[in-house]
Amino acid sequence: MHFRTARPSAPASEGAHSRPDAAGLGAELAAVVAGARRRAVRDGDRHVDTAHLLHSLLEQDPEARSVVGGPPQLARLLGYLVQRSIGYGLRWQGSVEDSGALPVLPRPATGEAGDWSPAAAAALTHARERARRRGEHGATGPDLLAALVADPACRAVEVLEHAGVHTRELAARIAADVGECVQDASC
Repeated sequence: MHFRTARPSAPASEGAHSRPDAAGLGAELAAVVAGARRRAVRDGDRHVDTAHLLHSLLEQDPEARSVVGGPPQLARLLGYLVQRSIGYGLRWQGSVEDSGALPVLPRPATGEAGDWSPAAAAALTHARERARRRGEHGATGPDLLAALVADPACRAVEVLEHAGVHTRELAARIAADVGECVQDASC
């Protein structure tokens, strides 16, 4: 009998980040984070990246799905994410996603399995901050989606744009849904 074992995590010197904990996440978003972690492990990836977060978010959060676009656009995006999980993302395997666009905070200490890319950890931190600015205790799916599209160099944005989703327009739709201003709009 053969047992599958997870690949060893990258050492800290390679920029590996431990997992953000569930504090500051709404129940739905905590499930999204858990789903992204499972997806990364199942795909054999060393790190949970922003594309894993996006895939899990779209699978589990109807509010995030609705803001992305109509059924044809959503189907195209999910199809692209499935292609990524079955081989498209092989060029990303073994590398750490760190776009440098969002500041990375110190590594949070948790006991969960799997490492997070710097961009994914920063997106979750950004989502929490976005919720706090609104006076909410837990970040939501749209908070995470807004955080993902705020980093133009992350893998989630690359996936969105390859699927034909205009991320600047998406950011504006998310902001409009909660009455926020976006950088390009005058408020």
